[in-house]
Amino acid sequence: MPKLSKNSKIQASPGSSQVSSDVSGHAGVMTLNALNLANHFLIAMPSMADPVFSGTVVYLCEHNSQGALGMVINKPTDMCIDDLLDRVELKGEKSPEYLALANQPVLFGGQVQEDRGFVLHTPGDAYSSTLKVTEEIAFTTSRDVLEAIATGHGPSRFLISVGYSGWSAGQLEGEIAGNAWLTVLADPAVLFDLPLEQRYRAAIQLLGIDPLMLATEAGHA
Repeated sequence: MPKLSKNSKIQASPGSSQVSSDVSGHAGVMTLNALNLANHFLIAMPSMADPVFSGTVVYLCEHNSQGALGMVINKPTDMCIDDLLDRVELKGEKSPEYLALANQPVLFGGQVQEDRGFVLHTPGDAYSSTLKVTEEIAFTTSRDVLEAIATGHGPSRFLISVGYSGWSAGQLEGEIAGNAWLTVLADPAVLFDLPLEQRYRAAIQLLGIDPLMLATEAGHA
């Protein structure tokens, strides 16, 4: 997918270590003792110190012995989808179906490659560079998915972000052990259907936890 700007901010903080973005659909080789949290939500604990990831929910697209990558799903940027598509100068006439969605916000996906766009979506046509996460969810980095969305031939449900969240080998496991994140199997309804401001609370509730109780416990840690 084409670059959107010249600068990419990569810092040594949760979700910021750059891992390979060659998402060609290969299966990660896991050791017996390793976690595989692909298709899980990472929910930032109330005690998360990093202001960039405080209050966020990350959908993990890939997790294997080499690291992990995902997308923050509840943090909007000040850019709408139409702004992004104008920047990448897509050709072709925009469809009425697209125009109805054009003012939806582009998400902040993470601190890695903030100058590029990424699309998390339900299955659609075959695209040039797609990671199939599950039968219901895929992660695409190539320009053709944006062209399909603009012309009304794209996936039925999707999220578009600038940047993604990445962890090097063992980094995410260390953050989880350090009580930075809660994890839970992802729910597509939370991912695609709920308003952004409701996703953090809904993700916590998937664990059977009252978010208010979690905040209280963190305050007394």
